[in-house]
Amino acid sequence: MGSCRVHFQDDLQQKGPMMSFSYVSTAQAQQDSGLRMIVVGGVPSPWGEAAKGLFHVKNLSWYATRLAYDEPAQAKWAGVQSAPVVFWQDEPPLTEALQILDLTQRIAPDVDLVPEADATDIRAFVARMAAPGGLGWQRRLQLVHGGMMGAEGFHPKVSQYLASKYGYSPERGEGAGAMVQAILGEMSATLADGRTYYFGDRLTAADIYAATFLGLFKPLPEDQCAMKPATRSAFETLDEATRSALDPALNSHRDRIYADALELPLAL
Repeated sequence: MGSCRVHFQDDLQQKGPMMSFSYVSTAQAQQDSGLRMIVVGGVPSPWGEAAKGLFHVKNLSWYATRLAYDEPAQAKWAGVQSAPVVFWQDEPPLTEALQILDLTQRIAPDVDLVPEADATDIRAFVARMAAPGGLGWQRRLQLVHGGMMGAEGFHPKVSQYLASKYGYSPERGEGAGAMVQAILGEMSATLADGRTYYFGDRLTAADIYAATFLGLFKPLPEDQCAMKPATRSAFETLDEATRSALDPALNSHRDRIYADALELPLAL
């Protein structure tokens, strides 16, 4: 694939034929000049799934390569040993959600997921989901804390690895639940008027990020998202306060966005 193909999508509210992707080796991805992304394999990491969603809705052809901790060449190419990492032509690799969103807006402008009227709010929402301190980070800390404390959450070995990688401390872990619940409350309040989309009257990047990050609380069914039982069990771990904050409207929105706009089943 020497370039990335973009096709205009007339109606974002109707799921039509969209471009998919294929997995290739790191060496194959490095040889290409189009859109490529390093992704976490076997786990529906919402950061990567959200980027996949952007690519899918914008009808972008791309190659995926799975994150390989035992492959120094991949880490050297990406500059980090994490995922997602997005590559476009000979530009520097991108790791942050807003960087990836901006890239897709630039290379596939015909399908606009950040309409000007709501651009500031949409970008703030994406950051609230995916940036450090956002929903994804706080939920990860919540599950790490459970594993570190011998309670429900990630497996202790997984928790220890993530704790060292993402700056965990018992104090941060203890406060993560309240932050998760606050952000879920903000999302619920936005949908409280019965709206179909978070902003405006059509799909935006905010809807894609909301849908994918809800998977950290209620994963998609096994036939739509095949994953290891231990990972599914960890993601489904909810204390009473978090369970109460998980408004059914959030899951209804997630299910509708996947049904109407995103690719199923997930290809992990």
